[in-house]
Amino acid sequence: MIKDVVIGQYYPTDSVIHKLDPRTKIMASLLYIVFLFMANNIWGYFAAMFFLIVIVIISKIPVGYVLKGIKGVVFIILMTLIFNLLWTPGEALYTLGPVTITREGVSASINMALRLMLLISGTSMMTLTTPTIQLTDGMEALIKKVPFLGRVSHEISMMMSIALRFIPTLTEELDRIMKAQKSRGADFESKNIVKRVKGYVPLLVPLFVSAFQRANDLAMAMEARCYHGGEGRTRLKILKYEKRDRIAYAVVIFAMAGIFATRFITYRLI
Repeated sequence: MIKDVVIGQYYPTDSVIHKLDPRTKIMASLLYIVFLFMANNIWGYFAAMFFLIVIVIISKIPVGYVLKGIKGVVFIILMTLIFNLLWTPGEALYTLGPVTITREGVSASINMALRLMLLISGTSMMTLTTPTIQLTDGMEALIKKVPFLGRVSHEISMMMSIALRFIPTLTEELDRIMKAQKSRGADFESKNIVKRVKGYVPLLVPLFVSAFQRANDLAMAMEARCYHGGEGRTRLKILKYEKRDRIAYAVVIFAMAGIFATRFITYRLI
């Protein structure tokens, strides 16, 4: 499960998606998230899924690699599905003692599960197709246009990009600690959920110690290179929109309009 985390990782290919301006990919991801939460029926999720599949194919990233990111949050998706299924009031479909499964509960469970899977896969595409340095530059350029945040845009974008970059690093560290604990007899695969949760508790201390140590090493490295924030800094590559970026914006807006249009479809699948 630890190795299934793909958010924060970069998958290099020579696709058109990789060559897009990072600002284009960041804005496209934000629009995708907004319209994904605006979808209120199964057809909206199908439209979002079709759009995501097309992007994955164009990016030349293996579909299995993208789907691998969902495996790491299967437990969260299942728990969300169960909670919505059992505690959503509405028209009863099946009753077993105190438990009542409703039509609205089934619909909410399916919608929430699809939304989470599409959200994780969609946001992963931004990091899979954008190097950390480009992601930082793109965030900074966009945050500069936000009132009251322009003066600290570089610092904010730097923190966000470092946080994304540390996700795969910390997962690898967690996997290493788990293997060390297993060699000492720790049980992380027990069928008893309580015992499994207790088994993860001893991992927290060494993981936090490692995270603080890495953060301290990074801070010292930045100070050794005379890093003093974004004021007065120049760039090797200046971000500039090209024709493919304008086409990408048009395609994304058209696709998001299609997802929004599904809100007016009243046919119920369940």
